[in-house]
Amino acid sequence: MNQPLFSRRDFLKTTAAATALTAAQIPSVHAAGGDTVQVALIGCGGRGTGAAADALSAKGGDVRLVAMADVLQNRLNASYKGLSNDFKEQVKVPEDARFIGFDAYKKAIDLLGKGDVAILTTPCGFRPLMFKYAIEKGVNVFMEKPLTVDGPSSRRMLDLSKEADAKGIKVGVGLMVRHCKGRQELWKRIRDGEIGDITSMRAYRMHPPAGSPFSTPRPATEKSELIWQIKRFHSFIWASGGLFSDYYIHQIDECCWMKDAWPIKAEGVGGRQNRGDMVDQNFDSYGVEYTFADGTKFHYYGRHIVGAPSKFFSGVHGTKGSAVVSLHGHTPGEVRTFKTQSMEDKDLIWAFPPKEPNPYRTEWQDLMDAIRNNTPYNEVPRGVQASLVTSMGRMAAHTGQTITYDQIFKSDWEAGAGINEFTGPESDPPVKADANGKYPIPEPGQKKTEY
Repeated sequence: MNQPLFSRRDFLKTTAAATALTAAQIPSVHAAGGDTVQVALIGCGGRGTGAAADALSAKGGDVRLVAMADVLQNRLNASYKGLSNDFKEQVKVPEDARFIGFDAYKKAIDLLGKGDVAILTTPCGFRPLMFKYAIEKGVNVFMEKPLTVDGPSSRRMLDLSKEADAKGIKVGVGLMVRHCKGRQELWKRIRDGEIGDITSMRAYRMHPPAGSPFSTPRPATEKSELIWQIKRFHSFIWASGGLFSDYYIHQIDECCWMKDAWPIKAEGVGGRQNRGDMVDQNFDSYGVEYTFADGTKFHYYGRHIVGAPSKFFSGVHGTKGSAVVSLHGHTPGEVRTFKTQSMEDKDLIWAFPPKEPNPYRTEWQDLMDAIRNNTPYNEVPRGVQASLVTSMGRMAAHTGQTITYDQIFKSDWEAGAGINEFTGPESDPPVKADANGKYPIPEPGQKKTEY
């Protein structure tokens, strides 16, 4: 295989062609600047609450939160309280529209109508299941990244994406960097040859542990194994793709965007150090080399260790100069170009103005504009590719094997097998702890799959 199964350009062409007719045939539900768009929040953690706030901040018409769903009552309560305080006039979620349980997402989506939006911000293992139901109900969707963690879930999401197109459903994916005005301008400048032909790329995310990627054995107070794994979703590959997929996807996606291509293979290393009694499925250090069809290399480095220096950066090197894609974090990007490889201020060619629009808000504005104007909008194919390429690097590090794009896409190994059968807290999760409370961890060279 010399190229990914479909390119970014192919996606843009086929999506536009496939949805243009549908969009023309289906009348607009929300006229420009007109009717209220109702929103349901499914997954009320920090990222979900943030996404709801971004949705409620969109301009061009009234937006209201009308339903919420989660498997944890305290998480829903905290989210409702925070959003109610910040958006008093827009949060209209009575107690009987706040749902708890593994079927809560259905009840929340059932309260929406055509033209409304379901926000899917649960652990990504549930993404295909909930996306399918939203499509059946004909509502628009916003989904957080990553969308998938393996080949089977990727193929499933692409099939669902086609169904969404056929119904004229608008779908946004939380790779907000693609909506960053500074990076959009940087992409154009790189395409126009400002730094010459790309010769290599590199990115780093190094800081102490954050979120829930490192876990000790489940405490006796946590009665449900499944609920505990959902609470600690960064610790489990089935739920999130682990810290590699959930944390690194943005930088991997933005660098592939600047290259205007997806890599065809990945080779990686990684390991666990000084972990004591930690039982999660993550490594705490990663190094992955991605290779593109033309031989260009992209190196990604991740480290989550206490006491080691922190670093966050994405950069591109070309035959005539270099470029910063991310300097200190996702936002602001602080993008700039240089006429040398050293990236020193004295060699600056261009920098985006300091006041950079918040991409978390612009991604929602773009989605809401598409809904109100009934224009084709579906970010799922690109989101799946970014998720798959990220998983390709994760799997390469976890198995010690060279993993190709074609190989992972066609693979039958499914991290979250059985998710569709969850009925409640008593259901068995895809992975279980052994007698010592430890979960299967990747063993490079010993296991051909991740566990």
